[in-house]
Amino acid sequence: MSAKILFGQSYYLRFDNKLWEAMQPYPPLGTLYAASYIRQQGYEVALFDAMLADSEQRWAEKLDEEQPDYAVIYEDNFNYLSKMCLLRMRKSAFEMIRMARERNIPVFVCGSDATDRAEQYLEQGADYVLKGEGEITLARLLDHLITGEPASPMNIKSLLFKPEGMQEMVKTEDRTNIRDLDMLPFPARDLVDMDRYKRIWQEEHGYFSVNMVTTRGCPFHCNWCAKPIWGQRYNARSPENVVEEMVEVKQQYDPDYIWFADDIMGLKPRWMGKFADLLEAQDMEIPFQCLNRPDLLLRDGDIESLARAGCDMVWMGAESGSQKVLDAMEKGTKVEQIREAADELHRNGIKVGFFIQFGYPGEEWEDIQKTRQLIRTAKPDDIGISVSYPLPGTKFYERVKEQLGSKQNWVDSEDMDMMFEGPFDTRFYRKLHTVVHREFIVRNALGSLWQKVKNQSLNWTRKDLKDIARVGYHSMMFPYDRFQLSRLSRIPSDGFKELPTFLSRKEAATPTPQA
Repeated sequence: MSAKILFGQSYYLRFDNKLWEAMQPYPPLGTLYAASYIRQQGYEVALFDAMLADSEQRWAEKLDEEQPDYAVIYEDNFNYLSKMCLLRMRKSAFEMIRMARERNIPVFVCGSDATDRAEQYLEQGADYVLKGEGEITLARLLDHLITGEPASPMNIKSLLFKPEGMQEMVKTEDRTNIRDLDMLPFPARDLVDMDRYKRIWQEEHGYFSVNMVTTRGCPFHCNWCAKPIWGQRYNARSPENVVEEMVEVKQQYDPDYIWFADDIMGLKPRWMGKFADLLEAQDMEIPFQCLNRPDLLLRDGDIESLARAGCDMVWMGAESGSQKVLDAMEKGTKVEQIREAADELHRNGIKVGFFIQFGYPGEEWEDIQKTRQLIRTAKPDDIGISVSYPLPGTKFYERVKEQLGSKQNWVDSEDMDMMFEGPFDTRFYRKLHTVVHREFIVRNALGSLWQKVKNQSLNWTRKDLKDIARVGYHSMMFPYDRFQLSRLSRIPSDGFKELPTFLSRKEAATPTPQA
């Protein structure tokens, strides 16, 4: 078919200071899936990769270079920051729409924010918004525009647009999600400057990581989690299909590591065991990290299968150490399961990451202390901390929407603003973030150094010396930060009495009422 489609996305790493400093970039996987599928339908495709671009001007240059017939801003639905709909990236999307329209290039948009706020995107100049999962909808739309089949966009499912001469937005019938994910071609990584990604990873971290996904969606009902793309549906690729892609990625790009970015890897019974069997048969040895739930991890054999498959780290949505808060979130997990899963992962040589969420309605000072104690006793290898973030389409959003002001999204991932009337204010949660991280850093560094002492290892590395310096710095800063946190909490402080306990290697068996 004689049409060229330019794909792009609006997440610019350069506009997100926190993630720019971390410098762990991945290509926009969802965009690459769409480009690959549309190419399979016979269209010519090109890509603008905003991830490493320095400004929207690079999009304008790509439009001029490629001279596409259509421009598609297709957000990476496997990037959690896209799901959060950051204001800075929305601004970029609007600017990219404007640039395409200035060149008389029709522009289509697909993604979480566009699905939730289609009217705004259409008002900014988008011709069509693709609601939810977009590959098939986009293919049908292109067929309509180029061949005239179907005869009307009204006959294309999951489309939002304003017919010429009409002010009201039209919403067509929703499309059913793709169930057989194996029918999709692998992401079009050939459109990406993978050498640049590899160079950045090796310079910044000493290894190269590539992203993949094994599933789409999540069937669980956490009431703060928005699901504008796949809803409650969960569909999985076959283990055979995933391993086939891993072999291809290994042969073409030779990564040292793989990041499985889907919400839950291996939910289906026996999926993980089959996956491990296939990797062993292929003699594939690529360490990877993935996301999962503690209750699923405790199923018979799953953690052992992860270890056999080469899993290096599992991130869990622990969220809170308070059962009261987990129940309020409708998380469906128990605090005991979090501890047990972390222990079992560690016993199998797999590192553990916790996603922690503070500020959920009803969370009190005592609940915060239980979460801190969970981190102390479960000893995760890394933590990610956020505050509760109300997204449209969730029960949580409906509960607090009357409290929301003009700002309903973070500007970037460093923002951390409380956008509703939470238990404490934004200053408190920013300080809590600092205090919890300081304690975590010191405990982990002390644990590592203590292991070397126990093993009578005299081979001290530069990292060990840095750890000693970090222990000193964060230990020095911790008492004052803790004192400030107590003041912001409006709860009487115990002064600096926590410091000896904080530095102790002994762990309390039950939560203590420490600040």
